[in-house]
Amino acid sequence: MNHRSSARASASGFTLLEMLVAISIFSLVLVAIYSSWTAILRSTKSGLRAAATVQRSRIVVRVLEDALGSAQSFAQNNSYYGFAGESGSEGSLSFVARLAKSFPRSGKFGDLDVRRLFFSVESVPGGGRALVLRQCPLLLDLDIDEKSHPLVLAKNVREFQVQFWDQRQQDWVDEWKQTNSLPRGVMVTLRLADTDMTQSAQEEITRIIQIPATSVAPTWQMPRALPLPPGGPGGPGGPGGMPGGMPGQPGYPGAMPGGVPGGPGGVVR
Repeated sequence: MNHRSSARASASGFTLLEMLVAISIFSLVLVAIYSSWTAILRSTKSGLRAAATVQRSRIVVRVLEDALGSAQSFAQNNSYYGFAGESGSEGSLSFVARLAKSFPRSGKFGDLDVRRLFFSVESVPGGGRALVLRQCPLLLDLDIDEKSHPLVLAKNVREFQVQFWDQRQQDWVDEWKQTNSLPRGVMVTLRLADTDMTQSAQEEITRIIQIPATSVAPTWQMPRALPLPPGGPGGPGGPGGMPGGMPGQPGYPGAMPGGVPGGPGGVVR
């Protein structure tokens, strides 16, 4: 009886080989689960980075559209209102605009809505390049905070190109040399990468932004008085003519008697 019981007990157990096979299968299942989970995490992280890159590019374009759409220029004060821009891998823009209260950092400047904007691509701490924005009220210089801590619009910038529509050449130019006037349109091309280690750009966006304003001519900024016709004292029409000979006044050739109804000699309106 004892021999039969020990035989049944040995028959119902697992051999060492079976246990090793079971452990191997269990390990393979764990490795498969871990690989799938890490792949899901990587895909999710990549998707979030891509979505953030797209969102940043949209924000940059929106800021540029709001700024360029509010650009101002006065030819009489070109040193204050000049429009300057240069294309290339590190393009730059500088102009004056009347900005809305919703524009970034407007709360810092209070009611000083007319400000000069500086868009440029610069190296940032930690590596990589970023598109930054600095601004200052008209007639004032950049303060220390704007110089040291500009507003970062986009990170991991691979290229920022700006081109300007020249009506004289009827073509896009890479540099705007007519600083006392505004271009009719600006074409912006922005290329962004997901990380600073990525060499190629994953997101590229191009926008043509029309500038609805034109530069204010000096004659409109400082209107001149209209030339007065002859007819001073002793001029045509006899004595008593007003200096400059206003219509309707005695002494002005062809003056209508009475001028404005209700008073003889009044000024014709």
